[in-house]
Amino acid sequence: MTAMAAAVVFFTTLVGMEGVAYLMHKHLMHGPLWFLHESHHRPRAGWFEKNDLFGIFFSLPSIVLIYLGSHGEPLLLAIGLGMTAYGLLYWGFHDVIVHRRVKLRVRPGGAYLNHIVRAHLVHHKTTTREGATSFGFLYAPKL
Repeated sequence: MTAMAAAVVFFTTLVGMEGVAYLMHKHLMHGPLWFLHESHHRPRAGWFEKNDLFGIFFSLPSIVLIYLGSHGEPLLLAIGLGMTAYGLLYWGFHDVIVHRRVKLRVRPGGAYLNHIVRAHLVHHKTTTREGATSFGFLYAPKL
């Protein structure tokens, strides 16, 4: 696999993960896995919440793909790295910028970030699995 092909697969995976995350969030986290995700729609007591288990669960496929890819399957490596990059962007946006689980001296701004933060906060107005909107993490339609 050429470096250009690997880069295309990496960025395609990174962008495609937003669709995967949207579908997982809407249909699984707000569906049969609500018993874990519900903790994220309630005030947090302590550093961790049940919802944090999703981070571990979602990292496992990328770990496996990176491992297999580093042992002779460059396509799998590019996919695993794209998934990992999405996870890092998600963590930075969701946990650091929106929920401020890591304290920053400044709050990043700009039209894009302000829109995404507002959309996510609107999503959190619901405390039940029904009635939520804006299930994306790095993209949100106009409110």
